[in-house]
Amino acid sequence: MNSIFTEIYNDRLFQIIVSAIVAAIVSVAAIPVIIKISRLKNLMAEPGERSSHIKKTPTLGGVAIFASTLISYFLWSNPDEGEFVHLSISAMVILFFLGVKDDILVLSPKKKMYVQIAASALVVVFGDVRLENLFGIFGIDEVPYLLSLPLTVFVFIALINAINLIDGIDGLAGGIGMICGGLFGLWFYLNGYFAMACLAASMAGSLFGFLRFNYSKTSKIFMGDTGSLIVGFLLTMFAIKFVQLNIAYRFDPNALFSAPILAIVVLIVPIFDTLRVFIVRLKDKKSPFVGDRNHLHHILIDSGMTHLQASMVLWVFTVVSTIAFLFITKNSDNTTSLYILGGLFGVYMWLSHILKARNAKRQELLEAEEAEAKRQKEIQEQQAIILEEKKLAKPALEIR
Repeated sequence: MNSIFTEIYNDRLFQIIVSAIVAAIVSVAAIPVIIKISRLKNLMAEPGERSSHIKKTPTLGGVAIFASTLISYFLWSNPDEGEFVHLSISAMVILFFLGVKDDILVLSPKKKMYVQIAASALVVVFGDVRLENLFGIFGIDEVPYLLSLPLTVFVFIALINAINLIDGIDGLAGGIGMICGGLFGLWFYLNGYFAMACLAASMAGSLFGFLRFNYSKTSKIFMGDTGSLIVGFLLTMFAIKFVQLNIAYRFDPNALFSAPILAIVVLIVPIFDTLRVFIVRLKDKKSPFVGDRNHLHHILIDSGMTHLQASMVLWVFTVVSTIAFLFITKNSDNTTSLYILGGLFGVYMWLSHILKARNAKRQELLEAEEAEAKRQKEIQEQQAIILEEKKLAKPALEIR
């Protein structure tokens, strides 16, 4: 009996599942405490012009995500984790303090950028988490070491902030993080990289627990910059390690995919959304870094969807795109696959434009209906005044 229990306890899949469950439980247990403290200390986000919310909301959900991820990850010994995982956790701690300070005090974008670069450089330079091969895309294979360092740091910064940009409605960033973490974690487990699989499962579990409160009407909380920085950093690290570890499979005839293309597709929602809003803002001669309601999730909300419905559309888009590209890249070279991905982005741009134009037309009709209703009300009020004046004038005539 003891041997069976020991065998189950030491099974890596069992440990990964337990890590995800523990992370969810810790997250669910911690968030009510964080909400209570946030309300007592007034650590709340005020609804802004671009906000879809009308009440002040606590923003320190990332504290629970950070704590539950690390607690559940350290449940087991990870002999294969390597130096880069230790460095990644160190970088997470740096980003955690940056996020907490920004959620409470609000830092300048420049200061946040410097700290993000430092945290990313820590794992890139010392942990050797690098984009070292492009798998023949545009004829480029191995990337020179000195070029790969700034390139990888740039990818970290871009994706960290892309996750932050999609954190505009309830459940979107949390759900995308959970799905992408689960997909990367599954591959890491199937290929024997337990430490990475456990870390990905822990993050996914913590986000699952967070979503229960992110959608709550009475106990709502946002992940804030604390959460988006940590989730963005971990997803970027998973994506780059996924590409690195797949270099060995590049010429395998049984390989199902091209790692760089699939890594992009798994993160398709934050990547496509960020590219699109930057292009639209530049086309409109605006700074690409000035916020607006041009994100697809805002467009979906403006079309009449709830936060849950809009998030689910983009969750499904992530899963369907990933499955589709598993088959598309099977018989296509990487450059062709990238062109196909570019075509999909074009369709994404077109559909977003159509939906936004329809929303604008719908808004015009609503405004016209409101104006007509207001005009009719004014006419009725004027008629009522005239009728009242006639009633008052009639007795005077009878007296004469």
